[in-house]
Amino acid sequence: MITKCSKSKPSSTAMDPVIWSKLPQELLEHILCFLPLKTFLSLRSTCKHFNSLVFSPTFIIKHSSGSGSGLCSFLLLSHQQFYSHFPLYDTIIGSWRDLALPFSLFPPFGSSQFNLISSSNGLLCFALPSCCSFLVCNMLAKSSRVIELPFFPFSFELLTLVSTPKGYKIFTLCTKFSSNQAFVYDSVVHSWTEHDGYQPLLFENFHQEGAFYDGSLCFTTPEPFSVVCFDLGTGKWGNLNVEMPRELTFVRLVSGVSDRKKLYMLGGIGRNGISRSMRLWELKEGKKWEEMERLPELMCRKFVSVCYHNYEHVYCFWHRGMICVCCHTWPEILYYKVERRSWHWLPKCPWLPDKWSCGFRWFSFVPQLHALA
Repeated sequence: MITKCSKSKPSSTAMDPVIWSKLPQELLEHILCFLPLKTFLSLRSTCKHFNSLVFSPTFIIKHSSGSGSGLCSFLLLSHQQFYSHFPLYDTIIGSWRDLALPFSLFPPFGSSQFNLISSSNGLLCFALPSCCSFLVCNMLAKSSRVIELPFFPFSFELLTLVSTPKGYKIFTLCTKFSSNQAFVYDSVVHSWTEHDGYQPLLFENFHQEGAFYDGSLCFTTPEPFSVVCFDLGTGKWGNLNVEMPRELTFVRLVSGVSDRKKLYMLGGIGRNGISRSMRLWELKEGKKWEEMERLPELMCRKFVSVCYHNYEHVYCFWHRGMICVCCHTWPEILYYKVERRSWHWLPKCPWLPDKWSCGFRWFSFVPQLHALA
């Protein structure tokens, strides 16, 4: 049997422009949302519509659920010796990466000296001493904004960057005045507002930011320990009238950023400023602290030994279901996984020289396209 084969024209792998141009807009956006972030950002320069999608709420929601970009999360290490570079620990795959700062985001005279001081929802906040200003930037969207200080010289403490549905706010206490004053920057109106301050004793928590809980920033005072709250909406101070656990040696507050309706407290238990154990509590219904977990004894011994019982160097923050406990003088992170109820140590960054013994500052960094600087 002889079979006669007819030659056929080879099919083209390129998409027909006629079909592509007639594709419904919502279907095109649905396809684009599955692209990796790096690929999509490269496409932004091809047309105005692709560039505008970065600021489209519907596309942001689709992209976060479609491509899994919402799963990208890093622990960012800042140190004065890492000039213009930040080691990133990928908490999803458990590996180290390097983040290089694009100096195009900085003002011409601001890139020579800068300090990373806060982060929130994909935004990073830097202090630019040479420019007498702050800089808030989105590394993923390559956008930034320079924020001038309310006045000069401006000495600030407890600066906290808080993301809001319409932008972000920056809270800080100014130490220029004897009674101190609170200042809040609102990205919606691009201006600062001045409010009454609180006791200067708050400054003893040098590296701890405020915990955003139920519309307010919460801070702890030194002994006798208590919790004070600053309402970001009204600019008023108040007290969280909840009985504190006994025999506390230090306390730190952490809020669950995902819903901002959970407030946790980490503290040491002991006497005469010496912690014999470390425990974690959760605020239940705004009425009482309920103990969640205790740090295993061996881990507790290691942590109190590396901080030398100088608890003013200890600070905490929330990162994707983890409560991270850090020390300014130690390069490792102790963290607690809330869902698994387990404690772990994050290994030391392999790029750190052995001689570095202080100046370590960790941040939660979750890249977000929609976070507007």
